[in-house]
Amino acid sequence: MITPDLSVPIPEQIRSVHFIGIGGSGISGLARMFLAAGIPVSGSDRAEGGNTRALAELGATVHIGHDAANLGDVDAVVYTSAIWPENPEFLAAAERGIPRLHRSQALHYLIAGRRLVAVAGAHGKTTSTGMIVTALAELGADPSYVNGGVIQQFGTSSRTGSDELFVIEADESDKSFLLYDTSVALITNVDADHLENYGSHEAFDDAFVAFADRAREAVVISADDEGARRVGARLSHDRVVTFGESASADIRIVDIASTGPVSFALEHAGERAEVALRVPGRHNAVNAAGAVAVLMQLGQPMAAAARAVEAFGGTVRRFELHGVERGVSVYDDYAHHPTEVEACLQAARSVVGEGRIIAIQQPHTYSRTQLMHAEFAEVLERLADHTVMLDVYGAREDPVEGVTGELVSRDFADQGNVHYVPDWQEAADYTATVAREGDFVITLGCGNVNLIIPQVIEALRAPVGAE
Repeated sequence: MITPDLSVPIPEQIRSVHFIGIGGSGISGLARMFLAAGIPVSGSDRAEGGNTRALAELGATVHIGHDAANLGDVDAVVYTSAIWPENPEFLAAAERGIPRLHRSQALHYLIAGRRLVAVAGAHGKTTSTGMIVTALAELGADPSYVNGGVIQQFGTSSRTGSDELFVIEADESDKSFLLYDTSVALITNVDADHLENYGSHEAFDDAFVAFADRAREAVVISADDEGARRVGARLSHDRVVTFGESASADIRIVDIASTGPVSFALEHAGERAEVALRVPGRHNAVNAAGAVAVLMQLGQPMAAAARAVEAFGGTVRRFELHGVERGVSVYDDYAHHPTEVEACLQAARSVVGEGRIIAIQQPHTYSRTQLMHAEFAEVLERLADHTVMLDVYGAREDPVEGVTGELVSRDFADQGNVHYVPDWQEAADYTATVAREGDFVITLGCGNVNLIIPQVIEALRAPVGAE
């Protein structure tokens, strides 16, 4: 993993740009926006995928495999924290004196003085960003946006709009969210994560305080989350708006009905607005309340904002249905932290009815698994009826001895509730033998666990009892 050097000067004008890891979910959206601005784009990735193909069709020069020769004659090289310091293109850019910009710096270049809404928090960022963007479009605005996931209505994670608003999912994992000149800051929660980059919970809180107090217009922050309350108490900003179920919230959620698509009401200053979302889960009522609070800071009446947010249809890899076989529904979710897993499984419980929930969990990163294996096990055992445990997706990290999916599965109190299966085909076949009509199978993780879904669906298609 690379610690970004945010002190590198951003060129006043970028005439051509190269992206390392151009197929990634976030960086591909940036590349798309540079293309939309008429700036030639090249890039590389380890393997071909949907994003690399789409960018090539839009005119980008895409190389499969990393090689110094891929750079060509460019003004800047854009990277993410996930690449290795030994990446040949990263090293070649340094040797040639080409500015190496972290993705947040490239995004800062694109924002270029627009009115920025930045969404930060350990969980809920992608959904909240999607809700704000969808609602703004419903209200007649045409914002630019960069999100961490594809917004269902628009089929893309980024877009260049025509008005002054720019909405982004801001990344706190490497402190790059401190780079932006934010107008309205939304903090969904402050649940400590990425402590390998911060060193302590206190430093993590400090970064959120700095992010919020730099907002030029307003801070919207959760009244329910313990960490957010801790940060909120330290803010010196003169415009702080809270949201949530707490009685102290400025924009309060009441009367939640969370069976099926969630519905609830919002109350503020004697006004009440009914909201009926198209997505399930109590956590999405909270996400929607934060989105409405942001829209109100942008000048929208609460009633209009509440109606507009109802149009949100979800984001890719957030409780996304991939198919139904033998009466078994197969979903995928990006959840990779115990709090996110809990929210996803609670949402599933609200719509599964009499069926059972079978979770296929892929722990993400060795550091998080080593730190939180007991929390993962507790949540999975409490809320899923059965868990199929895969091995760790290491992402940018080197393996750590003894840190595998088995480390999580051993923490289950009832070993009958979990099955550790490192081999994916065996895991898919086992899942098909356990699942029955009415059940939900849900893959969980932000690595590549979604790629097991075709194997699961194929296994479910096989005749029951077939070898």
